[in-house]
Amino acid sequence: MAEPVDGGGLSFKPLDQFEVKRLFGEGPIEWYTITNVTLWMAIAVVCIVLLLVIGTSKRAVVPNRTQSIAETLYGFIYTMVEDVTGKDGIKYFPYIFTLFVFILFSNYLALLPTSFSTTSHIAVTAVLALGVFITVTVLGFVKNGVSFLSLFWVSSAPLALRPILAVIEVISYFVRPVSHSIRLAGNVMAGHAVLKVFAGFAQVGLIIAPVAILGVVAIYALEVLVSAIQAYVFTILTCVYLKDALHPSH
Repeated sequence: MAEPVDGGGLSFKPLDQFEVKRLFGEGPIEWYTITNVTLWMAIAVVCIVLLLVIGTSKRAVVPNRTQSIAETLYGFIYTMVEDVTGKDGIKYFPYIFTLFVFILFSNYLALLPTSFSTTSHIAVTAVLALGVFITVTVLGFVKNGVSFLSLFWVSSAPLALRPILAVIEVISYFVRPVSHSIRLAGNVMAGHAVLKVFAGFAQVGLIIAPVAILGVVAIYALEVLVSAIQAYVFTILTCVYLKDALHPSH
C-alpha cells in the first residue's frame, strides 16, 4: 500500500485498487473481456441467488436465519415501493428489489480483503442509472401519453415563471442519471480510497501506526453503514422517479 520514494518518504496510491484488470491472458480490454469487475459482479449475483432462492427454498413457517434475512429485505423494499409510488408501483417491485440487492451485495462484497469494488466504477453505476432513466421515461409516455410532459409544467407557479421553470425542470430531469450514478460511485470510491490511505499510514512507524489503525477501524465501520445507505438512496430515488412516471402532474 505504501511504497518508499526518493528522500525517504512514502508514496500512497489509493486509486490503484480501482484498476480494471484482465483475468486471463494479456492485451487490451474489450467489452467482452472477463475482468475483475465481471468476476465480482458474478459473485454478487451468486450470493443473491444463494440467499433469495436457495436460502428460502424450504419456505418454513418458522424461518431460519437465512430465510429471515431474505424476508426482511423483501418486506423492507416492498413497503418502500408501496409508500413512495402507491399501489400502482407495486407491479414494478421485482425490478426495484433487484437493483437494491445487487447494489447492497456489491457494496458489502467490496469490503472483503482483496476484493474489488464494482460499484465504485461509473461504468457500472451509469448502466444502472440509465436503465432506471430509460425505463421510467418510456413508462411515463406509455402510461400517460403526451400528458407526461405535465411533469415539467409547474401549474402552481405564476404564469410568467412557468416557461422558465419548465426549462429548469427539463434540465434537472435529464441530469437525473448523471447524479444518480455519480452519487453511488463517488461515495463508494471515496470511502475505499480513504481506507487505503489510512492503511498505508499504519505502516509508517510506531507513533503514527496506532492512530492510523484506529482510523482504519473507524472508516471501515463507516463504510459498512455507507454501503447500506447508498443502496437505499439509489433505490428510493428510483421509486421517486417511478412515482413521477406514474403520476406526472405537479
